Amino acid sequence: MKCPFCHQDNDRVIDSRASEDGGAIRRRRECLSCLRRFTTYERVEGGLKVIKKDGSREPFDRMKIKRGLEKACWKRPISDSQLEAIVSAVQEHVENNYDIEVESRVIGELVMEHLRRLDQVAYVRFASVYREFKDVRDFMREVRPMLVETPPSG
Repeated sequence: MKCPFCHQDNDRVIDSRASEDGGAIRRRRECLSCLRRFTTYERVEGGLKVIKKDGSREPFDRMKIKRGLEKACWKRPISDSQLEAIVSAVQEHVENNYDIEVESRVIGELVMEHLRRLDQVAYVRFASVYREFKDVRDFMREVRPMLVETPPSG
């Protein structure tokens, strides 16, 4: 492991534990060259493939989910730990329920389910891209059920 500060490949592990999201091993390391400390996260890479809308396949990538969430939650009062919790929950669900392949549609619906409970604006932003809204009628079809479910605040 190269030190992110001095780039030497000479460190020792001080502490190892499961990360808060449970999807990785968190290791606290100390560089033996510059004596600075840093944290690494290790994840097991599985062979799970995502079947995209066009039928092509690509490896499951949790960072792709995270980037989509970050765009949908831009300037919303949502913490990085909340986003990480969604990514971890989606990853856990997919890994527990699918062995080899999962459709991207399943992943998108899982993300939307979590976002809908967390933040309605972020949910609509994500849905507009994921469901490829063409006009304002598409927005209204998505928002109308939420208006019925949620009483106005004030």
